[in-house]
Amino acid sequence: MPDLRAFLRGSWAVERTMLDRSSGARGSFSGTVTFEDADDGAALLQREHGTVCWGDHEGPASREYVWRPGDTPGAMDVFFPDGRFFHSVRLDGPAPRPPGSSAAELGGTATRGESQPAEWRAEHWCDPDDYRVTYAATGPDELRYEWDVTGPAKDLLLTSILSRARPR
Repeated sequence: MPDLRAFLRGSWAVERTMLDRSSGARGSFSGTVTFEDADDGAALLQREHGTVCWGDHEGPASREYVWRPGDTPGAMDVFFPDGRFFHSVRLDGPAPRPPGSSAAELGGTATRGESQPAEWRAEHWCDPDDYRVTYAATGPDELRYEWDVTGPAKDLLLTSILSRARPR
């Protein structure tokens, strides 16, 4: 992914499956995600709106993040709206690592095979829960990501598929 910002920019349809592995409960989210230019002209604002179904509940749901350019065009850092760092995403090949450092210390790992999509794994610790995500750009108009959330009271698997609203 030579330019992650250009790839993300625009409107996407999102379908998400949600599984609580401890109880077997299943749910879904269906809606839209937009990545729009922020006021600074460099960051992207991610806005997600749709309908969540979980057990007997069905209703509106939304969330927002801010994606800021990373150290290469294929990398971006994701922040919560209040400015707290969330995680990094890099879909431009293996992440450079200083000698003696591990990928985990840098917040993720990148892989790419001959016929495989660009993929990135990252983690976020939110005491007492561990959030692990895998992103995969599976084509010019599709992005998949999967959150594996574990902790004392959580054992969730959230799988999202974003499809570009207007394919390129």
